[in-house]
Amino acid sequence: MSDLRHTDERMGPGTYLSPEEAKEFHKLFITSFLIFTAVAIVAHFLVWNWRPWL
Repeated sequence: MSDLRHTDERMGPGTYLSPEEAKEFHKLFITSFLIFTAVAIVAHFLVWNWRPWL
């Protein structure tokens, strides 16, 4: 039963991420979000030039 309990530093209940893993995931998440946002802005600009909707 003692094998099931970990005493290492994990972030929050049920996340199973160490602080280093959480920082790595956060960096990947932010990078992906910024790329997605940039693509969305370019797409909106191109569609606006094609057919203004306002």
